[in-house]
Amino acid sequence: MGFWDEVKKLFGGGAKPPAEPATPPEAAKPPAAAKPVVAPPPRARRPSGRTWTLTKRDGTLALVAPHGVFPVKAIADGMKVVVASLADGTEVTCDGDYEGGGTISELVVTAITKSARRAPAPAPVAAVRTVPVAQAGPAVTVGTEQDRYRADEILGLSPAEFRKRALRIHPYRTAWIGRVDTIPPQTDERTALIDRGLILRGLLTKEQLDEIHRIGDQWLLHHDALKLAESVARQSARLAVDAERARRAELKAERKRLAAEREAARVAAVAERRATDIIYAGRGVSARLHDRRSHVEELARAGLPVLASPMDLAKALGLTIPQLRWLCFHAEASAKTHYVYFEVPKRSGGTRLLAAPHRRLAAAQRWVLASILDKLEVTPYAHGFVAGRSTVTNARHHVGKQIVVNLDLKDFFPSITFPRVRGLFESVGYSPAVASLLALLTTEAPRVKVLHDGQTYWVAAGDRALPQGACTSPAISNLVTRKLDRRLAGATKKLGWTYTRYADDLTVSATAEGKPGMSLVLSRVRAIVRDEGFTINEKKGRVQRAAGRQQVTGIVVNDKLGIPREELRRIRALLHGARRTGLAAQNRESRPDFDAYVRGKIAYIAMIDPAKGAQLLASLDALKTIY
Repeated sequence: MGFWDEVKKLFGGGAKPPAEPATPPEAAKPPAAAKPVVAPPPRARRPSGRTWTLTKRDGTLALVAPHGVFPVKAIADGMKVVVASLADGTEVTCDGDYEGGGTISELVVTAITKSARRAPAPAPVAAVRTVPVAQAGPAVTVGTEQDRYRADEILGLSPAEFRKRALRIHPYRTAWIGRVDTIPPQTDERTALIDRGLILRGLLTKEQLDEIHRIGDQWLLHHDALKLAESVARQSARLAVDAERARRAELKAERKRLAAEREAARVAAVAERRATDIIYAGRGVSARLHDRRSHVEELARAGLPVLASPMDLAKALGLTIPQLRWLCFHAEASAKTHYVYFEVPKRSGGTRLLAAPHRRLAAAQRWVLASILDKLEVTPYAHGFVAGRSTVTNARHHVGKQIVVNLDLKDFFPSITFPRVRGLFESVGYSPAVASLLALLTTEAPRVKVLHDGQTYWVAAGDRALPQGACTSPAISNLVTRKLDRRLAGATKKLGWTYTRYADDLTVSATAEGKPGMSLVLSRVRAIVRDEGFTINEKKGRVQRAAGRQQVTGIVVNDKLGIPREELRRIRALLHGARRTGLAAQNRESRPDFDAYVRGKIAYIAMIDPAKGAQLLASLDALKTIY
């Protein structure tokens, strides 16, 4: 027996069993009492195959089920006008037949028997059966009983139709064949046939099948709930992430906007401040430019201009802030400097580097000298670069001494660096900001000329210090060494010695009574000089006694002030030769304006010895009458 034979046997199909022999009437038993028998309802065979309850959806008829909407395949030509006249949502009872494999999607509607606008499904009605008990007796009404074999709600087919339809189903053409993850719905014809067979065989009741299919429908609705929840969660998470990214992007844009506004405000503030203030003047020199506190009372008491900020100094100098910054700025390497560098020979040998400031810086230095430095008092022991004092006043203190010691400070101007000059201006009452700018105006770093990539640079070769060539350097050196002068004068005075200083030349002298203390004096002088930040040049020190010629700053001081014999003889020889050849012929060194040079020499001699100076001047004037 094959597979389909087993299926046919299960649903009551297949070969009919052999008929039993008829019982003769005379042998028949007397009729028993009639019992109610429930028989299947008579089912007239419709030409169209079966009746369907459909609903019009989107212009066509469709079967509406819990798990979806299934439109019919086609509508007969005669029914298209009727279907078109129906409104959407109208339920109709129609006849139809299948084409092809037997699924609902292949149903063709052939006739419409009844239509109702969204009519609710009718409640099941108990069937009343009239079953004949015997041919001679009247028909007995058994009564009302629910037909347990009716399956109109499942599939309204008679047993014959059931068997016929079962033979026409192609199981593997249905959408539910082989599905083990769900219960097929009742709208599936194969499932409906199986349900009908289960009922007919008494294996399950309709209520049990309804519950099974209800659970199946619920499973179809909710079996993907976890996946749906996960999908919703992923979508929600994606949306949340997108929202967070959008929020962060907006926040970032806002921060960028605020940063741009702050940067613009900062740039504007810097530009405004650069135009009205100086807060940076180079590396290593700008640390105290923020402090604008000046001692106004001390400045007023000393008669000095009251300056507290860079703007005050710029106004006093007649400059703008950018111009003042340009003059003060310290650069480690610069293509252009504020000084002109040149060398001059030293009397002791070698060369001396001089730095002459350019016009604008020189004007600013002259203002500093006249308005500030010249108003500050120096010690009486300093004779160089002081009005009313000279080499003569310096030498006069050492005339007629038994012992005269000359000492020289090594690298005098380079030893007075930027911090010392700034400290000087702060000590008189100026704010650190103004003191720093004044020190920058009056100091400069020693520089060397460097050629790099075809460009000439002046590179700093040391710390900023007093330049030899600025008009402010001598006055600043006298003010910076005030403490040195007072300490040396006090130490030597206790030992009976006399102290004076002309620029970097220190002179101490003593009478015969002070001679035994020379070694002690020199040790004290060296210690004080070293403590004040200077160094003694041991090569230039001289100890002069009365037995020999004693000179102080080029002037003989043995018993009176005198000109060295060599210098006096040189001038006399020059004038003697000029009487024979003329003054111009004696200019062997090609000095410009030689007449003024000679007169200057005679004026210096007259400052030391007026009588001899007058004689030499008369000889020079006599040359005019000859030539």
